[in-house]
Amino acid sequence: EVQLKESGGGLVQAGGSLRLSCAASGGTFDNHAIGWFRQAPGKEREGISCISNYDGTTHYAESVKGRFTISGDSTKNTVYLQMSSLRPEDTGVYYCASEKWISCLVMAGVHYGSWGQGTQVTVSS
Repeated sequence: EVQLKESGGGLVQAGGSLRLSCAASGGTFDNHAIGWFRQAPGKEREGISCISNYDGTTHYAESVKGRFTISGDSTKNTVYLQMSSLRPEDTGVYYCASEKWISCLVMAGVHYGSWGQGTQVTVSS
């Protein structure tokens, strides 16, 4: 089991950018998929992006495609979510999650066993 910690959230104006980080401890991301999820106020948690070190697949939700980019640095055991052209509807708590031996072809929170504590992203209009 790996422990995850998100960082990089904060307040930003619409149109701005933030980079979120998901750092692993107690293990590495080898053969893992790492997913980013968010929960907006009053809404259900949704998967927004995923990258798999198991099969090389990636995923982006339609709402963020073209604006967000997921990447990883294996030497730092860290996965990043670069968020650009942020909109007020991007506001929410962002979580990273990880599970070994899975693909990003299907992204569902129930498949992930390790979760971070979340980091708040607030986009003002």
